[in-house]
Amino acid sequence: MPDYARPQTLTEALRLLAGGEARLLAGGTDLYPGAGARLAGPVIDLATVAGLAGVQSGPGLRIGAATTWTMLAEASLPPALRALQQAAKQVGGRQVQNTGTIGGNICNASPAADGVPPLLALGAKVELASTSGTRRLALMDFLRGPRRTALGQGEVLTAILIPDSGLQGRSAFVKLGARSHLVISIVMVAARLVVRAGRVTEAAVAVGSCAPVAVRLPAVEAALRDAPVSEVADRIRAEDVTAALAPIDDVRATAAYRREAAVELVRRAVAEAVA
Repeated sequence: MPDYARPQTLTEALRLLAGGEARLLAGGTDLYPGAGARLAGPVIDLATVAGLAGVQSGPGLRIGAATTWTMLAEASLPPALRALQQAAKQVGGRQVQNTGTIGGNICNASPAADGVPPLLALGAKVELASTSGTRRLALMDFLRGPRRTALGQGEVLTAILIPDSGLQGRSAFVKLGARSHLVISIVMVAARLVVRAGRVTEAAVAVGSCAPVAVRLPAVEAALRDAPVSEVADRIRAEDVTAALAPIDDVRATAAYRREAAVELVRRAVAEAVA
């Protein structure tokens, strides 16, 4: 294949990818900075592939992998996706939001990928396509570690799928960094809660930047279920938050600071989700 290709259809893109090793280019906001002085080819640019961008409903919600952060932020979405839209408005500056894609954010597999905690709280799956067919995988199974995914040889991430159950309730996203924008997250939290008759009937809470991949907090979720809205803050115990985390010391923060911050951010996100 040529050093640079810009296919118009998914079939053409998959055929090119099956022909040998190639790098996939979506928005390029991660690929270009990591390329150094020169982006080595061959490169398959997915920007013009028909059907890879946009949001479609029924059943559930289908988010095309090439959907940009700006498109997500400006879309008319259920309150359950408010956390994802809040994250979309804090991913880099306006130029990055206009170009960067949700699929690229996932496939880059950074522990600090802002889009992942909101998607985990929605119970998202990913759709993967190759010349052999299509398969679906839970997002938590797709992400295998820093810069590691379950994307197979010749596969392309085509969409993120939100089940009907994930469209219930309301969500919130809280991010901690050295400043509010244009910074890699120290800790981030997404929480989605379903409230009926003044009680929490469903809870999903996820934390990013505190483990090799973003994680759900099963102990916190269990403690929140059936809690009166007025008592949700009291149900969040520090040990339930930190039990699922494995933070590290790095240039942005110590592991101890991340643990402490995660507890506070979980409380804030949960309070905002039920406000």
